[in-house]
Amino acid sequence: MQRTVVIDCFPESARAYAHGYVVVAVDVIRATTSAISVAATGGRCFPVATVEAALQLKAKLKNPLLAGERAGEIAPGFDMNNSPAELAARRDVSRPVILLSSSGTKLLHEASRCDTLYLACLRNWRYLATHLAGRHERVALIGAGTRGDFREEDQICCAWIARKLLAAGYEPENRETVGLVARWALEDPAAILVSKSVDFLRRTGQLKDLDFILSHINDLPMVFVQEAGEVFAVASSESIPTPGLGIPLTPGTRRIWPC
Repeated sequence: MQRTVVIDCFPESARAYAHGYVVVAVDVIRATTSAISVAATGGRCFPVATVEAALQLKAKLKNPLLAGERAGEIAPGFDMNNSPAELAARRDVSRPVILLSSSGTKLLHEASRCDTLYLACLRNWRYLATHLAGRHERVALIGAGTRGDFREEDQICCAWIARKLLAAGYEPENRETVGLVARWALEDPAAILVSKSVDFLRRTGQLKDLDFILSHINDLPMVFVQEAGEVFAVASSESIPTPGLGIPLTPGTRRIWPC
């Protein structure tokens, strides 16, 4: 059987890949970056689709931290926004995190019906691509999408992973996938700076998350899956690549560049 890869977008699209595919959920700004950053520190992370689901889960967990947003603003009754920078920096890692976002956690909810659900962001895309290659027959890379828009940061992440799979012998399932790989697969991460998501972070004074995302690329030699509503980290045996050049960073920051 020929191995294939397809790129798609929006939470509702995940339903088409419920059987016969593994799904990779991508919401670079910010849900999958947040969830991965929590799990990478050894913390527990529970993505939810609605405020109501978050409050119901809160009653079942011991002293959880509610991190989430609606339309970019902190959700009612939540402790903090859906901020990967803040979640990665917190010290109370023993508190489980209930994570909510406008579209990313909806995608994770919809994709939970598939055979296997992976999470991807710029922190782990290369390791995940290596893990997927040869391990699964059909891979669906799905961007979360925001307000009907397939954002540049998610297109880039999906295209980077798809490029690695195509190089490993996978075939694209449609012309849209071919076009997205051709457009974005070799693009510099600075291309995301034109995204409406980035514009929102600028307008709302949340650039710390953009700085975090652009200064943490391929720094996690791990893959992440969601099972029974919780995100788990799985170590990868692949070695970390050599750091390279890219977007200028503030002094003291470290980046591992994609290759």
